[in-house]
Amino acid sequence: MTFGNTGWNFDNSYARLPDVLFTASEPEPVQAPQLTIFNRPLAQSLGLLAENPETPLWAEIFAGNRIPAGAMPIAQAYAGHQFGHFTMLGDGRAILLGEQITPEGLRMDVQLKGSGRTVYSRRGDGRAALGPMLREFVISEAMHALGIPTTRSLAVVLTGERVQREQALPGAVLTRIASSHIRVGTFEYAARLGQPGVLEALADHTIQRHYPQLFDTEKRYVAMLHAAIERQASLIAKWMNVGFVHGVMNTDNMALSGETIDYGPCAFLDTYDPATAFSSIDHNGRYSYINQPGIAQWNLARLAETLLSLLHPDEEQSILIAKEALEGFTGKFQTFQLAGMRSKLGLFNEEPGDAQLVADLLEWMHSSRADFTNTFRTLDTANAHAAIPESWTRLWNARLARQPQAPDEIRKKMLASNPAIIPRNHKVEEALATATESGNLNTIERLLGVLNDPFAEQPAHSEYSSPPPAGSPAFQTFCGT
Repeated sequence: MTFGNTGWNFDNSYARLPDVLFTASEPEPVQAPQLTIFNRPLAQSLGLLAENPETPLWAEIFAGNRIPAGAMPIAQAYAGHQFGHFTMLGDGRAILLGEQITPEGLRMDVQLKGSGRTVYSRRGDGRAALGPMLREFVISEAMHALGIPTTRSLAVVLTGERVQREQALPGAVLTRIASSHIRVGTFEYAARLGQPGVLEALADHTIQRHYPQLFDTEKRYVAMLHAAIERQASLIAKWMNVGFVHGVMNTDNMALSGETIDYGPCAFLDTYDPATAFSSIDHNGRYSYINQPGIAQWNLARLAETLLSLLHPDEEQSILIAKEALEGFTGKFQTFQLAGMRSKLGLFNEEPGDAQLVADLLEWMHSSRADFTNTFRTLDTANAHAAIPESWTRLWNARLARQPQAPDEIRKKMLASNPAIIPRNHKVEEALATATESGNLNTIERLLGVLNDPFAEQPAHSEYSSPPPAGSPAFQTFCGT
């Protein structure tokens, strides 16, 4: 069932690609949709006319019971290396309604997650539980507020049904907004099919959508590979500089847009330990905090493999081109990360010893089990000076003195680069437990309000900047599927 004007302005360019890349798929209706949480500012930026989102109409939309006019629902096909093992996949519990063209002319995917079975569901039920969908809403919006490229969350709807996991849980559907859902795994799928023209069509579509300035260049596929490597290097550096651990960096969770996608077993560092891995199934720490740059490069190598036939007519030349592009990742990542760390330390210019200055601070943080976020946020305070070794503080102060900026300018830069508040794992879990066990969303809404302004001092909400209580068990995350 479709309906008329509520601000939807759909185009469906992905559905015009070769149909082996997707399957037309309607969401499965749910029993009793109820809008649980709604992102009004995001809706407004999308051009949606949701003056009164509490009306039943919007719950019906975001549950998939009603399809907006102009939408063309599809489930996308893709593959993925999951913990290093290749698998043919696809949207097993998600439906892409279409691409909303915003008032500013941006093209944004509108996807329902938890909307029922598709041809790619395998043995899954196609549904999602309320807790993981609220978790993605909270973390993705927190990442956006931190200035990190990310998919966004528009709404979560209760379905009125239960989903069976280890126990019966309230079901929910998340509406996810993204620049696109094109993944490294999408290219792996197209390449594995081996059908003439499919990979080239996907690559051209990706360039037109995410790198339009490259389309008319002589070697646009080479240029796209270099640009994708650059975006991922920048993204991973931003993750590392706020202590974010994605937790499931499979190739189907790396987006060609350069946005963070999929917030299953993710979490943030409290005490600084570079070997931290939160996911319950990551037994060997493949996706630990410190491994993220290396895994990103590994994933990009899988992308490069899919593009070999497009990079150069000669296979040997293609491999050399891909290898050269991939070898540039480490330098790009280090440049981006060090630039971010310079800002966190209040440094405006560059000196050769900066990388060592950062490394020495991180080494002390690790050995002393210092809190990652709070150490950087309070670096220029007396309390921090009392804890950090005097030898490091002396070198840092001497480094600051060699730049012309006044102390007020330095402090302003540091406060704008070091968040006061992140989604503390224990506070997120506390809010999710309250929401799922009692249906009370007040704690979630309060948490979202605090996370929306992470660089501001918020004395009234000091509990959100505090680490978990001493003696708390090690935090562990779960996939949610």
